[in-house]
Amino acid sequence: MMGNPSVDCLGCRLANSQEKSYIIFENSFVTCLLDHKPFNEGHLLILPKTHIVEIDEFNTEHILAVMNAAKLMTKTVKTLFFPDGVTLSQNGGMFNELTHFHMHIVPRYKEQCFGDFYTQIPESAEKDDTLGATAQKMRRFIQQMPL
Repeated sequence: MMGNPSVDCLGCRLANSQEKSYIIFENSFVTCLLDHKPFNEGHLLILPKTHIVEIDEFNTEHILAVMNAAKLMTKTVKTLFFPDGVTLSQNGGMFNELTHFHMHIVPRYKEQCFGDFYTQIPESAEKDDTLGATAQKMRRFIQQMPL
């Protein structure tokens, strides 16, 4: 259900800068941040700042904000990381481990099976310096883009 941000919700805390993360882009509706266990460099999440759990709870204004962010993030990933493709993914119900809506933007390469995204659990989170460098590179690109 759509509502105010909740301190009990990790997704709300991430979307509203109350947890450490590597923010790439934000506006009044959404925050785009790097996944702490990326499938590939540039893998990021789009989270609404409002507490929304399922995609069917969105109003038009919020869903447009998510899709506009997805368009911007996809362009950024394609330009900076030269993937063979980009996958947008959103898991609902019991598969939503944050219990807060989040859309993955995942750069992919032809030798990778997308099933690996669900079956290969990264050993550990990326190192802060690696994520920090990726975030800086992506923010710099976005700042130079006409919005």
